[in-house]
Amino acid sequence: MRIVIAGGGTGGHLFPGIAIAEEFLRRDDQAQIIFIGTRRGIESRLLGQLGYELREIDIEGVKGRGVKALMKGVYQIPKSMGQSRRILKQFCPDMVVGVGGYASGPALLTAHWMGLPTAIAEQNAVPGVTNKILGRFADKIFVTYEQSRSFFPQSKVIISGNPVRASFSSGKRKEKVAKTHRQLLVFGGSQGAEAINRSVIEILPQLSRMKDDIHVLHQTGQRQLEDVKKAYEQSGIQAEVKAFIVEMAQAYADADLIICRAGATSLAEITAAGKAAILIPYPWAANDHQLKNAQALEAEGAAAVIPERELSGSKLFGVVEDLLRDEKKLKRMEENSLKISKIDAAATIVDACMHLMTEKNSNL
Repeated sequence: MRIVIAGGGTGGHLFPGIAIAEEFLRRDDQAQIIFIGTRRGIESRLLGQLGYELREIDIEGVKGRGVKALMKGVYQIPKSMGQSRRILKQFCPDMVVGVGGYASGPALLTAHWMGLPTAIAEQNAVPGVTNKILGRFADKIFVTYEQSRSFFPQSKVIISGNPVRASFSSGKRKEKVAKTHRQLLVFGGSQGAEAINRSVIEILPQLSRMKDDIHVLHQTGQRQLEDVKKAYEQSGIQAEVKAFIVEMAQAYADADLIICRAGATSLAEITAAGKAAILIPYPWAANDHQLKNAQALEAEGAAAVIPERELSGSKLFGVVEDLLRDEKKLKRMEENSLKISKIDAAATIVDACMHLMTEKNSNL
């Protein structure tokens, strides 16, 4: 098989694409898979490390930007479609899957007009602008939430869940070795989150009282890396501080408690790994979807939620201390988290894609 995964920009779009690629390769280890993305997105930094080839196109977002940026973005659309056409003609894919992000638009539209089988994957309850448009053209639409159906042609929609890389599944992990400490994993998405970094720094003096019992792995993003490192050094807490964590599956596996945002992909990974989490939703997410995502996990007893407007060092420490001191409560949250995971999402998507490829080929 020859498969194109188009999109990215952020980890929330890219990682589901990697999960889909892994599932195609599991079915056919000779499958050839390339990604179409941009040099500005996370894909340009990460895909090579994971062994995937990236073909770049020139496209930027236009929503919510000034007139000059808007004009530049609009001007790039025909150029990016020309670039997409050259890539697709050269690679001759059997299937093109869009996973959201600016690059998925030109690639999917071009693939549609070339008569190739196409599909899109939507991670959030409320789709972004690109996927709303692409839904009119794609052959199949894979959604995470039931409420997403209303945004797309009903006959095309399959509720698949959000695909997660196989290494994140709790069933794929080795048995935990006995530990003398609790592992705390802190991250704010692929770029970091200033509010989370700041709040964790605030609780370090109190957390230092537990320094013999905890270890922290903290992804800060590049901008605040040195400040956060210095704060941990001064606190005396054992911590590994990184701008970006490449081996995220291992980080989940080792974690006893996670503090993070509530993006759809992060939550899919948390539940697949069967982990307890303190969620601090990004308050400016479109349609406040991160808060809704977080509240859904909280309602299932899988997470605690602190809206950013209520976030303070004292409140965060209170929740962290409560969970780390209560083994039974933490265990219940882990069990509830695993119960609501959809670890077969990638398989559902690839099953439908393979059926679509067979169907289209038989009609040629």
